[in-house]
Amino acid sequence: MTVQQNLTQEAVPGGGPKRSVTRRRRPLTFDRVSFMVVFLGLPLVVFVVFVVSPFVQALYYSLTDWSGFSAGQNFVGFDNYVRLFHDDIFLKAVRNNIELAIVVPIVTIVLALTLATLVTIGGSGTGTVRGLRNSGFYRIVSFFPYVIPAIVIGLIWAQVFTPGSGILDAVLSKIGLHQFENYAWLGDARTAMPASMFVMIWGFVGFYMVLFIAAIRGIDPEVFEAARIDGAGRFRTAISITVPLIRDNVQTAYIYLGIAALDAFVYMQALNPGGGPQNSTLVMPQQLFTTAFTKGQFGYSTAMGVILAAVTMLFALLVFVVNALTGGRERKVRR
Repeated sequence: MTVQQNLTQEAVPGGGPKRSVTRRRRPLTFDRVSFMVVFLGLPLVVFVVFVVSPFVQALYYSLTDWSGFSAGQNFVGFDNYVRLFHDDIFLKAVRNNIELAIVVPIVTIVLALTLATLVTIGGSGTGTVRGLRNSGFYRIVSFFPYVIPAIVIGLIWAQVFTPGSGILDAVLSKIGLHQFENYAWLGDARTAMPASMFVMIWGFVGFYMVLFIAAIRGIDPEVFEAARIDGAGRFRTAISITVPLIRDNVQTAYIYLGIAALDAFVYMQALNPGGGPQNSTLVMPQQLFTTAFTKGQFGYSTAMGVILAAVTMLFALLVFVVNALTGGRERKVRR
């Protein structure tokens, strides 16, 4: 086998003349080829078969009138997509998903950052920078909701919100708010969505609090010491130092929370299986599930899934673009 050689110019230390350096390309031996096949080729095949292929199949089925239970299907082109954009119920579900993708990540991240800051650097204003006392206990307790399956969380809170017999109505009645004695939190279009958002935030905030605590622990303590010496308060330190230094973690958290909010099937199905009063809590996955398994319109429901995937990718792209436009890339380069 002929070995190809590339000549490059390399500067000699001290500003001397450049010398040519010969770089040899390593030959393709059996060990190298087998390594690439096993650790690169095999994972690529698995990814194509189990990830890319289902996406392609879904795109094809969305262009048909397949019922899901028939051997054949007719190609209808983009008729399903045209029908979707004239479907008022589906458009309502899209608006609900967008509302969730905006509110749930923002509130969850603000709460998680606040709690993480208190636990890590919110302690005494004198001496070494440290968090609150018994911070480990707060971290463990706040993480409890995340270890509970989402369906269990939804069912528990559905019982809490039950009018008359629910814990929430009983507590509010005990403290004198008798107007909520038999209040249907999930049965009123004004409160169904806020109550559902509260349940999702309650389930997420503990995990992201722990995530931000780990990120803040990675910051050099001398940075906080310097801020304290300069007279910066806790709020100023959190806004001007903590958040910029863990910007990448916040971005990642927002993307994951947004994707969870765009899905939200488990929470909404447990809290309001029918989509809530006036479809106030209906989300795209719920409508997709009903259309496919209740109405037997798999082609039409697959088109909904394609739209949901496109909205999810657009959301992630938007987060990256906003992060870049607000200076995230410049800060990363400066580091």
